[in-house]
Amino acid sequence: MAPRESAEDLAHRFEREARLVREHRESELSNSLAPFRVGSVPYLNAVPLTRGLEEEITFLPPSQLAIKLQQNELDAALVSVTEVLFNDRYDILDGVAVASLGEVKSVFLAHKQPLAEIREIYCDTASLTSVNLLKVLLAEKNLKPEFKPLPSYDAAPQCDNVLLIGDRGIDFLLAQHPHEIWDLGAAWLEMTQLPFVYAVWALRRGMENDLLRRQLRGAKDFGLDTLEHIIRTRTEYDLQFRQDYLGWHIHYHLGADEKRGLARFIELLRKHGFGPVFDPRFVS
Repeated sequence: MAPRESAEDLAHRFEREARLVREHRESELSNSLAPFRVGSVPYLNAVPLTRGLEEEITFLPPSQLAIKLQQNELDAALVSVTEVLFNDRYDILDGVAVASLGEVKSVFLAHKQPLAEIREIYCDTASLTSVNLLKVLLAEKNLKPEFKPLPSYDAAPQCDNVLLIGDRGIDFLLAQHPHEIWDLGAAWLEMTQLPFVYAVWALRRGMENDLLRRQLRGAKDFGLDTLEHIIRTRTEYDLQFRQDYLGWHIHYHLGADEKRGLARFIELLRKHGFGPVFDPRFVS
């Protein structure tokens, strides 16, 4: 009889087998996007959606991705959801999103003044959806401050009121600052009792992209199946933050609740005159 494996040997064997499975799935996804041109955001929260495709993707801030899409320089991109809602030229890949049900940690207003007293807000110029979400949240409180572009990230700590997103937002959040933090995901949940959808895969309409859709869904499945590995091996921030952020604050499905949240957002954008806003078209 073969000797019984120790617990340590079993753990090593399990890790070797898991690594082989990961490597096989990565090889299946590699070089799989051609001839499509695909973009995504260079933020930690998007990592699980591009698992295995990293070498084939153009990484840019949301606002720059939107420009590339509008100029037909990309066929698909993980973009702010308002890029799709404000431009009737994209389909949304069903089932995949960057969303939160409550506190999101990387989309917030850092403010020194009470909300009711704010007269101007400096906004991260990479942001699209977050600016409109903030406008909606404040408009529902009958508040309409002036929105100005943030001149630089270095200037953010000196601003009395500043909207920040993504990894730059997390950097600010985790550093010392005198600001109060109004997390927009938490504020949206408090107001609506619904999830908020920040980003979706926007697909340029009018082209044959069945294969592309399958590969993007495959990357998401691979990312979520190996989420623990991603959390353990990424180097941004510390392990506890990555566990909380990727495992709890952010989720990646676009289901019935997320679509209800999106419908509510559309309703409020129209109510307050932020538009025109087009109904989204989902493709599976």
